[in-house]
Parts: sequence; C-alpha cells; structure tokens
Amino acid sequence: MSEERPVVDEKGSACRESGASCCGTAAGAAPADVKALVREAYGRIGAGERQGCGCGCGSAARVSAHLGYGTADLSAVPDGANLGLGCGNPTALASLQPGETVLDLGSGGGLDCFLAAKRVGLAGKVIGVDMTPEMIERARDNAQRGGYINVEFRQGDIEALPVAGASVDVVISNCVLNLVPDKARAFGEISRVLKPGGRMMVSDMVLSRPLPAWVKELGSAYTACVAGAALRDDYLRLIREAGLGDVDVLDERDAAAMFVNANDPLVSRLLGGNALEDLRGAVLSISVRAVKG
Repeated sequence: MSEERPVVDEKGSACRESGASCCGTAAGAAPADVKALVREAYGRIGAGERQGCGCGCGSAARVSAHLGYGTADLSAVPDGANLGLGCGNPTALASLQPGETVLDLGSGGGLDCFLAAKRVGLAGKVIGVDMTPEMIERARDNAQRGGYINVEFRQGDIEALPVAGASVDVVISNCVLNLVPDKARAFGEISRVLKPGGRMMVSDMVLSRPLPAWVKELGSAYTACVAGAALRDDYLRLIREAGLGDVDVLDERDAAAMFVNANDPLVSRLLGGNALEDLRGAVLSISVRAVKG
C-alpha cells in the first residue's frame, strides 16, 4: 500500500496532499495537543452538532446492534444516550452484580452507565468520567430525564481520575483508552481506583501491525480511534505492568471489517476512500478483562 495518500475532510473531499495539512495531525503531537483535538471533536458530538464520530460513526442504532446491544436495552435508555461511539459491549461482558460500584471511563452520553445502573441496582452506584464538558452536560441531562438516581457524571482526565483509590469494584470503558496519550498512566489509574479483587472490562481498538505514516499523520484518524491505538501486545503488556493480572481477551474482531459490515459511512469519509479496506486485519477491536490482585 502506498504511503502517499490524499487526506479527506469529514465531507469526504480531499483537504491535503502529502505536506501541508488542514485537517490537523496526530503523529508527533504533544499530549496536550492530542487531548485538545479529541476534546474538540467529541465536544461537537456532545453538543449535538452531529451524531457519531470516532469509534463507531454513522447510525448509532445500527452500529450498536452490530456490537451486540439488545433492542430492549437500547430502548430503555433516554434518547441521546446512545451516540454510536463504541467498538464493543463491555457492560454485557463485565458480569456486574447488585450493589457493585462501577466506573465508566469516557462515558459520553451515558449509554453504558445507564445499562450498568440497571444491573447493579439501587444498592450499587455508577460513576461516569469524561473530559468533555459538552458530554458531561448531555449525560447529566439524560440521567435526569431517565430518573437515574444511582448514576453520577464527573468531568475529568483518565490520566488523573477524580475518583478515590480502592473505591471501585469494576472499571468499564468502550473505545476510549486508544484516545489517551499516556496509556501506561491510564492503566495505572485504573489499578489505583480498583478495590483489591476488583476487575476491569474494556473494549478498545488495538493494532496487529504498525500503521502507515499517512494514517498516523491524520488528525481525524486519531479521533476515529485508529491513529492512537497501541499494538495489541504492547496494550496487554501495559495492563500487566499496571498491576492487573488474569488478563484475558474475551472478544477480538477485525475493526475495519466490523465498520464495513455495519455500513458506517462517516468512518469511511474520515479515513478516506478505500482506507478501511486497506486497513483490514491491521485494526482490531478487542474486549479485555483483568483483575487487581
């Protein structure tokens, strides 16, 4: 595959050839710049400028159904909670129990928080953390409209969670950690907030091989949960190095094929032309479980 590819904007038109950029770049960017890029992109979604972006763009219902979310679950949450941003279904795999405290990292519109709240019941508690003010506002509004009294949303950074140590039974996250510049620090924070014996259940994007340079340089490929993804083996190693054990990959899929099969038009436009076909087998969606000893 050629490294020289035109980059397209969200409307599908070429916005740069190799060289100067008008889309923004991710490769070599400082962590603060990467966070600003992510905050801006997802802030627009949270504010309702468009539905879907990043890890599951297009029709939210179609993408979520393809990931295994049931019709009954999706119909039970407030309108606007499901933004179609996931790449898995961690809530379904987390084996949540009544009375547990659950932390959702990158909680977005609140979909997984609301599903978790039903499973842990009123004796339990769910905390959603998101760095984007617009998402927090949207999620809080959804919680109020849905009458959820065991869910709260906190604005914060996954690399420095606004959560007390050893206070959480389960950490979940859906296609978010790939967006975090310092993944080692993020997994360290997960380990910190988990109680001894607590568990992590995350769905995320990883790579089976390094990406071509043209993808890593594209800002929209970062917010599409591709350019910031770590190599699969490195990702699992970082989890173990954070002090989490019993690391188990419960589900693994070709993410490019998944988005093609879900007929996800915005991801195709963000990456440009036949990029999804080019990236088949390189970008994986995995769901990983780990336990704090």
